[in-house]
Amino acid sequence: MTTRARPAPAARTGRAREPAQATPAPVHYDVRAASLHGHRFAVQITIDRPAAVQRVSLPAWIPGSYLIREFARHLQPLQATQGRTACACVQIDKASWDIECDPRRPLVLRYEVYAFDNSVRTAWLDAERGFFNGTSLLLRVHGHERQPHELTVHPVRQRRDWQLATAMAPVAVDAQGFGRYRAADYDELVDHPVEMGTLWSGTFTAAGVPHRFVVAGAPAAFDGERLLRDTQKICETAIRFWHGARRPPHDRYLFMLNVVHEGYGGLEHHASTALICGRADLPRHDAPADAARVGDGYVTLLGLISHEYFHTWNVKRLRPAEFERYDYQSENYTRLLWFFEGFTSYYDDLLLRRAGLLDDAGYLKLLTKTANQVLQAPGRQVQSVAQASFDAWLRYYRPDENTPNSTVSYYTKGALVALCFDLTLRHETEHTLDDAMRALWRRCRGGPMTEGDFAAVMAELGGRSFAREIADWVHGTAELPLKALLESQGVKALEEPSQLAQTLGLRVAENGGITLKVVLDGGPAAEAGMAAGDEWLGVELPAARTKGSATHTAGWRLTRLDELPLFAGKARRVVALVARDKRLLRLPMVLPEKSTTWRLAPKNGSDAHPWPGR
Repeated sequence: MTTRARPAPAARTGRAREPAQATPAPVHYDVRAASLHGHRFAVQITIDRPAAVQRVSLPAWIPGSYLIREFARHLQPLQATQGRTACACVQIDKASWDIECDPRRPLVLRYEVYAFDNSVRTAWLDAERGFFNGTSLLLRVHGHERQPHELTVHPVRQRRDWQLATAMAPVAVDAQGFGRYRAADYDELVDHPVEMGTLWSGTFTAAGVPHRFVVAGAPAAFDGERLLRDTQKICETAIRFWHGARRPPHDRYLFMLNVVHEGYGGLEHHASTALICGRADLPRHDAPADAARVGDGYVTLLGLISHEYFHTWNVKRLRPAEFERYDYQSENYTRLLWFFEGFTSYYDDLLLRRAGLLDDAGYLKLLTKTANQVLQAPGRQVQSVAQASFDAWLRYYRPDENTPNSTVSYYTKGALVALCFDLTLRHETEHTLDDAMRALWRRCRGGPMTEGDFAAVMAELGGRSFAREIADWVHGTAELPLKALLESQGVKALEEPSQLAQTLGLRVAENGGITLKVVLDGGPAAEAGMAAGDEWLGVELPAARTKGSATHTAGWRLTRLDELPLFAGKARRVVALVARDKRLLRLPMVLPEKSTTWRLAPKNGSDAHPWPGR
């Protein structure tokens, strides 16, 4: 394991999937920074043998993020030439063009792309950093998608200190990583994001495979050595999970982390991942060395790394049959995201435990959080995880104030479904969900799979049909048998008082006042008639008789939700004073006596058991 102030030449990141070749590819892309302050990349495409009417298009979405994002809205005028002859570009829809040309001569396309989305999904360019996914920048040349593609990224003239990192196979690159890269086809080309900037860089080897980690925007206190050590443990644990002592299917891997003030997210790729986190989540030189005492933010970052690395197998290779070939122009529907995202969410934290980066208490704390996220959302009784998977294009990336009431997360409930299958196998057989995952890998040869494949593997390992569980847990909305299954493994679900907001059925924002963000169905706030967007100004108590005087009503101004018990006292009936669209409303409310939430803990005196450590 080593770290360097400057990155190794790109060729050292691992063996190329396809041997470097001097022969030019039929489609070649040149990318330059056109304007750092204007946030624009310039792209030139050379098509060696175009069609007489050559169609090109820009993807509308990026695999792994299931929302039509309309990347073409950032593409600035497309121009086409053959030598000095201009060719007509006719736009035929929102993201496609036809170009009339001479098929005997190379066709050159030129355009610019505005890049100012500081996420893992699109593209970014300013004076400090550059980043892009091919789906945001690189037009697809129809009819040539399965031929080799080359990409040349030129050094940034204004920033000679910048380096470039990508997992794409290098052909001819300089010491800082700029130069020419090659991909077997268009799918591979756009599955290798590119990071540019003044990067912290480190390397390690896991199961004989070279891994590189680059970080943009790290502060001075960043402990890169610890991040490398912990990430190496995650990678080695994941590789052992899938392959034991055998080598994994990838021969190199690259982590790209963008550090910002506040942010969180990741997107998986074939041999790399793009990550984003807040500066406070990074490991620091002054942090405790004990893995069990690291901060919650760093644990969250490690869980993100574990999640995206697990996707190297579970969605990038073993994947829904519907994703065997991507349609980049429209939605690609599947009902299996509960498996590919949910099961990955189950294993991301579990592998942290197995890697020694969490103890049992830390793992159960994370599992408690997942369970409560599902149990506190009324939408779990409305939508199944299979339907949530299908509706991802409509709902998951477009949350609103009614989302918790109408939908369920295929990430969180999918993780609990995985837990239920795992604990059922452990309780009834000598097998585990680990065995099922590896059996699926073998059955589907690390490629497309269906729900039927999962059902067949579970039946084989379990010695019985799991059709009822799949119907109830995956396609139904009944409560999962979490308590009984956890107790079978020595874990008890303790009922503890929930936070006041959850007791009232609210999610609020507090900044000198109380603004309702979400009103949960069936809660006291919903029964009182409160609505998202209301400002909760105060509370009135029932009329009371005081000594020597008539009855009177007490009213109190609320600036924080936790002031309500102070002012309400033992009263169970109050009147909430709210402002809605500049109108003042008096809403009678019945306050519940109590509400509970879960806390998972080992049963007192329980014997040692193999879960979650094995």
